[in-house]
Amino acid sequence: MMIFAVVLIYLAISKEYEPFVLLPIGIACLLSNVPLGHLSEVGGLFYLIRKYLIDTEILPIIVFICVGAMTDFGPLLSRPLPSFIMAAAAQLGIFITLILCLAVGYPPKEAAAIGIIGSADGPTTVYTCAKLAPEILGPVAASCYLYMAMVPIIQPPIVYALTTKKERATYMPPKIREVSKIERILFPVFCLLIGCLLVPHATPLIGAIAIGNLFRESGVVDRLAKAAENELLNISTILLGLGIGGTLTAEEFLKPEVLLIFVFGIVGFAGGTVGGLILGKIFYIASRGKINPIIGIAGVSAVPMTARVSQYLASKDNPRNFILMHAMGPNIGGVIASAIAAGYLISIFG
Repeated sequence: MMIFAVVLIYLAISKEYEPFVLLPIGIACLLSNVPLGHLSEVGGLFYLIRKYLIDTEILPIIVFICVGAMTDFGPLLSRPLPSFIMAAAAQLGIFITLILCLAVGYPPKEAAAIGIIGSADGPTTVYTCAKLAPEILGPVAASCYLYMAMVPIIQPPIVYALTTKKERATYMPPKIREVSKIERILFPVFCLLIGCLLVPHATPLIGAIAIGNLFRESGVVDRLAKAAENELLNISTILLGLGIGGTLTAEEFLKPEVLLIFVFGIVGFAGGTVGGLILGKIFYIASRGKINPIIGIAGVSAVPMTARVSQYLASKDNPRNFILMHAMGPNIGGVIASAIAAGYLISIFG
């Protein structure tokens, strides 16, 4: 486990893979496995963070408020229908993983907690796992954040296998529709009402996003918006990373059924990429070659990593291409879609 911790620290510092999360997770993992350190035992620092801030779901909800405050929903609102549909399709990995976990004998709650790794959304994964299967929170969260960091390695081979050069080179004008202020203010309200009516168990996550985004878009509480997207997010990220890393002890981690979670994690990410890409190809055909299918992979909601991968791949085959803002539509939509998927799983298995 100490070797695993050093690997996480190396990836965070040397490769800059999700360093804001992997570094505190790696440090806490290292410290929790130091003989006689007692940091993860009852009364220890990591134990207290886990018990009072993560198991109570306080930290994941706070992080979602911060995410709402720092998110510009403009790209999503500029082309809402295809963005939401591709984002929904990119949640395919959640349900593929869930079915596979059930097939190999995981209990339903653990299978759902592992499946949510396919959302590629750290706070959603932590929240859902804390609700359904807190005993496997450490490896589930570590798997999610590790594969989020490896998105630039996971997604390109899938894109090259399922698309042609002509499709990848599809040009989309870089400018997107200008979204009015009233649209920006009304969107989180309507999103909250509709999402919570459809999936009531998603209310905490969608509500937190709506709170943070209204801070941002209202224009009257700039200090709150800035605090949420800076100080509050930084403090929450530190505590979340330490709390997760503190659960990665050898006694709990080094079991075959736990190590298998990392295998299912990559299945979830790959499945989501395939789902989004298939819908991207459908929109490419329906638009007669006006929509680049690669933007579908951005529905995997590792914001903004998957959107950047879309841009990188599209520009490789057509240097004139700047599809980043188009890809941000399904990318942001994926955050909402994954929250709804999490609420659905909690309502079924919780």
